[in-house]
Amino acid sequence: MSAGADDFLVKPINPRHLIPAVRSRVERFRDLRDLMSRDSLTGLYNHATAKELLETELARAGRSGATVSFAMLDIDHFKAVNDTFGHAVGDSVIKALSSILTRRLRKGDVIGRLGGEEFGAILPDTSADEAFSVMETIRIAFEEISKNAAECDAPITLSCGIATFPACDTAMSLSEAADRALYEAKTKGRNKTVLAGPSVVTPDKIFGLSR
Repeated sequence: MSAGADDFLVKPINPRHLIPAVRSRVERFRDLRDLMSRDSLTGLYNHATAKELLETELARAGRSGATVSFAMLDIDHFKAVNDTFGHAVGDSVIKALSSILTRRLRKGDVIGRLGGEEFGAILPDTSADEAFSVMETIRIAFEEISKNAAECDAPITLSCGIATFPACDTAMSLSEAADRALYEAKTKGRNKTVLAGPSVVTPDKIFGLSR
């Protein structure tokens, strides 16, 4: 017990005692793992876990020759939302975006809350243009929901930057490129989605893809 054990089973072990003991420890381990890897407000992956999963997904894509897109999303003027409407409304806004991301993205996509009002989405087997289409639908849906929110008298919007592997060949370069694209979206007036690099997306591509 002093070495760290939380129980001691004496041989011969009765299966009726062993199975519940193992089951309870497995459940406790899963709960602890979720606490360590998930954001407490949204239930999404936290920053550290999202970063690890991005590394894992890029390693897989590098072996298979697949494309991976990474999107960074940031709620526009979020400090003003908290200052004007209070932190409870701010939390509701963050939860609303979390819910939209969870509903609109695929089960195989990875969604994380990177900190504060910033989110990240890892989209395996997704080109830059496909990622742009998906993020535009999410951006528009978020704006529409905020327009109808009783707590807010003005729509709340988000900006998004997208980068793609293998154009960016490491997790760091991918994150930095997406962050630069996000910054560009902010400087161009916010409530926009911007692709990193030379890809060009025309308006007819925005809703032409099924995801």
